[in-house]
Amino acid sequence: MAENPPPNHEHTTFRFERWWERRIERRGLRPRDAAYLVAAFWAVAAVTFGVIERVVDPKTFKTVWLGIWWAIETVTTVGYGDVVPSQPAGKVIGAFLMLGGLSLLAIVTAAITSGFVARAQARRKPQEHDPVMVKLEQLGTELQRVKSELEQLRAAPNKNSSS
Repeated sequence: MAENPPPNHEHTTFRFERWWERRIERRGLRPRDAAYLVAAFWAVAAVTFGVIERVVDPKTFKTVWLGIWWAIETVTTVGYGDVVPSQPAGKVIGAFLMLGGLSLLAIVTAAITSGFVARAQARRKPQEHDPVMVKLEQLGTELQRVKSELEQLRAAPNKNSSS
């Protein structure tokens, strides 16, 4: 009997990368996608640093779940203060999570704002019906007419003086 080969994680990673590249080429990298990516990163970071915090400061963080809870409340900038790291390494982790939480909020806010702006732009009237654009085109046409008349007036004395 033939054994099943072990799963090729490298192959799976490449497949994901190819899928991601095709998706970006097809639809572009939208702000919503960036927000999802950052949120996923920070969710993984909160769990990871929660576990690390438990290892670094086991007296304060009696369980892994308490460490994860602390990391989540820190990265979301809630910070209840019910659990606070007592070791310097834990405080460094907390600082990193706080700064990351601020970046997470900034990116999510920017993605939401970008969505509102894109929707407002889609609803705007086409340029040919925009009264400002119509007036600008009228002024441009009038300016061209004035320039043409000015060139004719400048050329007229030269014709009279050469005759």
